Amino acid sequence: MSETSKKVNTSLFNNPMETFPGLTINDLNRYLPALRTIKDIDMDTQNMQEGMFLANCLDGLRKIPDSSIDLIVANPFNKETESNPEFGNGNTLQSYYQWNLSWVEESQRVLKNSGSMYLFTSWEYSGMFQGLLSSYFHIQSRITWRDKFANSNKKFWKNETADIWFVTKSEEFLFKQQPVGINTINQLNNEEVESNLWLDIPGIPEQWGRYPQKLFLRIIEASSFKLNWILDPFMSVGDVGVACKEKGRRFIGFETNKDNLLMSMKRVENS
Repeated sequence: MSETSKKVNTSLFNNPMETFPGLTINDLNRYLPALRTIKDIDMDTQNMQEGMFLANCLDGLRKIPDSSIDLIVANPFNKETESNPEFGNGNTLQSYYQWNLSWVEESQRVLKNSGSMYLFTSWEYSGMFQGLLSSYFHIQSRITWRDKFANSNKKFWKNETADIWFVTKSEEFLFKQQPVGINTINQLNNEEVESNLWLDIPGIPEQWGRYPQKLFLRIIEASSFKLNWILDPFMSVGDVGVACKEKGRRFIGFETNKDNLLMSMKRVENS
């Protein structure tokens, strides 16, 4: 048996009688043999590869060709995430900043010149991301939405909002199915431009999801066409992949947690 096969078939659970919520033993038998890793990524601009992969964001991004992705939807880990192997040298603010700097730089490289990125972040790190993103992208807007599960350790003024930074690689990009640029940006009607205050989206996710599906449907419809390439470098349980399938986009996702990856595979297949 190959080393890859041994890894794929290793038990994912501390107690093999207890599966990850939403996954059955039949699901494991179905999806474990189909699990793909970083070693399975082999693409160039003429041969892109759809799929979900067991890989950290940086290793995965480095496998993607230059200027090949139309839209990135990214929800990076917070610094407080425990035992995160992606941060590198310790869970410090400096290591967290350097880690974000690395994957943001790679994201800029893989985006097409007309591409966009939507970056989800909590209020604690929104200012940091504004400064970081402005070094590599054109910031178009900061969206605020009602995140009912926003982390808050405060005993006063409970936080129920989070930010989404909308950035583009250039000033020529797609918005609401229209090209936007130097010659067209003033031609958009006010009726066609929605508010960046998204309080109309309930802050509660669908079953097995992490965030409300309407968030990703709105983003994908606004900033991509059918058959465009969408990347989620922090896939979690596959919310973006589910939205891409519904809207006919081609999807690439990376995830380091095997349980989350298997759940993503199940959700995308069944959506």
